Order: sequence, then structure tokens, then C-alpha cells
Amino acid sequence: MLRDAGPDHSRRKERSRQAILEATRALVVEAPYEKVTVEAIAARAGVGKQTIYRRWPSKSAVVFAAVLALSEGDDGRSVDLPDTGDLRADLKQVMRATVEEFADPSFDRLIRAVNTEIANDAELAAEYREKLSRPLDDAKKARLRKAERDGQLPVDTDLDLFLEMLYAPLFQRWLHRSGPLTPTYADDLVEATLRAFDGRPSAARRGADVSPAGPPPPR
Repeated sequence: MLRDAGPDHSRRKERSRQAILEATRALVVEAPYEKVTVEAIAARAGVGKQTIYRRWPSKSAVVFAAVLALSEGDDGRSVDLPDTGDLRADLKQVMRATVEEFADPSFDRLIRAVNTEIANDAELAAEYREKLSRPLDDAKKARLRKAERDGQLPVDTDLDLFLEMLYAPLFQRWLHRSGPLTPTYADDLVEATLRAFDGRPSAARRGADVSPAGPPPPR
């Protein structure tokens, strides 16, 4: 009689999956990206390349899975941002951690690899938004809504625009290698973004603050 090897089979599959993802990350960090192939990943992980293709359709999908596995959202856990009650301090903590992460050479190589792939793969870009970008943005927006309730942001703040203004300069500086990624730069981004939104009138006031046009000046 054949024994049910279900649990053992599942454990072997998971060990194989972890070996593939770890091999992918190691190769992306060590080698020029164009030399990272499914065959090289399989050899590094000690599996056949068909083992990889049964789970992922392409190199780009494996690379994305390897990066996704490093994120908080890969195992279904919620992504929580700090909430000390002080939005400015919390944002600085998050942005300092972000610039430190992007300044790390290993992380830099992995994220550049993913961006190389999503720039030319619409399906992968959609998967990136759904599985990685959107959960992170949702967590950030939840913290910003709390700040609205606490009176630390205007209640009608455009949260998408807020996050774009906060993160886009960092991403551009990283992408183009146009300047250092430092804690001071992280703090400056937070201060500039908060100033921009603290000074914006609310939607209710915008209409009321417009003075009616008077008569034209005499000639």
C-alpha cells in the first residue's frame, strides 16, 4: 500500500521554493542581471529548471517572487506603520528606513532588477501593483487617515498625491543616482511634503475664499 506522503511532499516543495528564491536573490546581487538565467538559478538552487517553470513562467516572475518574499505582505501579515501620535516623527522614521534600504547595495540590485522587468512587462507591472505596491500604500493611507482624524492633516487631503510628493523625489534620486540617500534627505522630504499640505485650503474654504471680481479699474 502506498503511504500518503502529503505533508512530506509539501515540505519538500516549500524547501525547494525557498532554495529557488534564495538562489535568485544571491545571483541578482552577485552577477550582472543579464547573466542571471533560469538555468543559473536552477543550478544554484540544486533543482531542475522544469521545477522552476512549473511554478513560474519566466525569469522575471521568479525575480519578482524573490523580492516579494522579502516584503511583509508575502505571508499574509498586515503591514503596519509606526503610530506614536506624532505624524511628523512617524513619517521621518519610515522615510529614514526607506532611504537606508534603497542605499543598501544588495537591495538596490534586487529592486533595479524588478524595475527592469516591470518596465517592459505590463502583466508583471500589474502584479507588482497588486501584491506589493498597493498593500504598502494602503497601510500608509491608513496612517494618514488617522492623522486626519487627529487634526494633523486637512480632512480632505489627497492621500495619493501626498504619497507621490513624499516618495517620488526619493525614487527619482535613487533611479538616476543623482544624489545621496541620507537621513537628512529623508527628513527634508517629510518637512517639504507636510508644508505643502498644511498650507492648502480645504475644499470647503476654497470656494468661500475666492473674492468676487470687482469693477474694472478706471483707465
